[in-house]
Amino acid sequence: MVHRTFLVLFLAALFIAGAQSTTVFLTNKCPYTVWPATLTGGGSQQLSTTGFELPSGDTSSLQVPPNWTSGRIWGRTGCTTNSTTSKFTCLTGDCASGQIECNGAGGIPPATLIELTLNGNGNGIDFYDVSLVDGFNLPVSVEPRGDHGCNATRCAGDVNGVCLPELSVTAGDGRVVGCKSACLALKEPKYCCSGEFNTPEKCPPTGYSKLFKAQCPQAYSYAYDDGSSTFTCPTGDNYLVVFCP
Repeated sequence: MVHRTFLVLFLAALFIAGAQSTTVFLTNKCPYTVWPATLTGGGSQQLSTTGFELPSGDTSSLQVPPNWTSGRIWGRTGCTTNSTTSKFTCLTGDCASGQIECNGAGGIPPATLIELTLNGNGNGIDFYDVSLVDGFNLPVSVEPRGDHGCNATRCAGDVNGVCLPELSVTAGDGRVVGCKSACLALKEPKYCCSGEFNTPEKCPPTGYSKLFKAQCPQAYSYAYDDGSSTFTCPTGDNYLVVFCP
């Protein structure tokens, strides 16, 4: 199974013909600034940046070195720096580092995640997905860019707009800025696929996960949502991540 608590994640190394690096391009099509963040998995060294500002309409890029194994990327929203303490915080996706750089810390859910493993297990295949297992904060997409013609995957729907009250995260003005998963909000095994519900047969989709799936059919809506949410591509492409595709 590709998706669990940390899952097969975001961007790994390429080990082809002497090992080449991968470029990940990030474009912000949202009408507001997004602060992308990265987290490396598998014990590899963090990327050269673990967080930065990406104004509306801008594009940036990350060079992923050949010895980088796996990780994730997400967008933080509503970020500010306290004028007195200089502490940096975000309404959603905050990594609690107090800085724009996350420095190896993960995002506090709910946050929409891009997860990808490149050249998984050395088999020449990339795996990538969009995950709402920990909830949603903004629409995203990930698209391989290369000669293989592989499919993009995305969550382009507005989950916040249909989020139920028991799952909602609101700003001070009452706006829904994030939507928690049922597992995160209710902490019951039947929603988390844990305890006696730890197999696909015992943990089918629920009304909550179906709400997410209706808005984002290609994204992971709960832990065992592999069949329609895991995408693969022969190793060698670069990747384009778009916020608000």
